[in-house]
Amino acid sequence: MTTGRTENPIDETHSCEVIVTNEQGLHARPADLVAREAQRWESRIEFIGKSQRVDGKSILDLLTLAAEEGTHLVVEATGPDAREALDAIGNLFNKKFASNESSTITNTEKTQQERHVSGSSARINTATCESVAERNTNS
Repeated sequence: MTTGRTENPIDETHSCEVIVTNEQGLHARPADLVAREAQRWESRIEFIGKSQRVDGKSILDLLTLAAEEGTHLVVEATGPDAREALDAIGNLFNKKFASNESSTITNTEKTQQERHVSGSSARINTATCESVAERNTNS
């Protein structure tokens, strides 16, 4: 990560390079995850690709990058929490946009839940409802 420092620590700028490594590229779901993560931080966050600089807090701006698998992007953050913001955003790219691995349901667990639910259409699988509620509160 390269750092450009200014006299005012609030205007401190940091940047790093990320690579889009998932097969589908930076499509709607990962762009939404990145924009939501960027919105959590006070710093201004921008993505730079080819000849374009876009607002990292805007899903629509991120989608205009048309970043396919293998695309190199520079992420630049300016503000008091710039370094932390870049770490969090870089982590999303490193994990191929898996936002919360602990709440992800594996295929085996999903199959077991489907069998449980299919036994009676009136029953509700509360474990599935709880994990969906957790994901909604973590977003």
